[in-house]
Amino acid sequence: MRRVLLLAAAALALVALAGAVGLPDLAGAQDAEPAADTITVTGVGSVSAVPDEAQMSFGVETRAQTARAAVSANADAARRVLNALREAGGRELQTQSVSVYPVSGESGQIEGYSASSSVSAVSDVDDAAALIDAAVAAGANQVSGPALSSANAEELYRQALAKAVAEARARAEILARAAGRSLSGITSIVESAAGPPVPLYAADRAEAAAPIVPGKQETIATISVTFSLR
Repeated sequence: MRRVLLLAAAALALVALAGAVGLPDLAGAQDAEPAADTITVTGVGSVSAVPDEAQMSFGVETRAQTARAAVSANADAARRVLNALREAGGRELQTQSVSVYPVSGESGQIEGYSASSSVSAVSDVDDAAALIDAAVAAGANQVSGPALSSANAEELYRQALAKAVAEARARAEILARAAGRSLSGITSIVESAAGPPVPLYAADRAEAAAPIVPGKQETIATISVTFSLR
């Protein structure tokens, strides 16, 4: 009887040791479900439109014997340009920069000071040429732009996103059929960062002293979609 008790105690010790070292739980392993099959595809959608807004920058530069005089003259010139931009229909007027620096001669001595400032303005594309002409006539001696955009840029991007999702589903369906499977549901969608609109081609518009030809821009959306298969 003593030997039987010793054998039983040894068996219990082995069971306890097995639990301590973490032997696999066979019951739990049998209950685990296999991971669902998935397929990941990339969808690209695009929408093209003629931009209807133009943003431009206008600058004035003045020189004088002293820094104060140069800044004062520049402020007067900038006000004339701003007034001209407003009268020509410019909107969202904003000062971009103001600077003053010494002007040196060949000997290195300071001969005067130069002050410059620039402002930006937005207008409809059809009014951009008139805006440029008005600013130059008012004294602007630096003009840059235009940066063309669409007032409904967000709506255009949403349309491109919808097309990207539709293209991703179409690609996934082709791949699933080729593999003898079918799509179930979407498990994840990842949107890529949106880039600036891409110019496509020029359109014949605007005949003025400074013609602005907007052409077309393409708004592109790119996404990555993961579908589950059945």
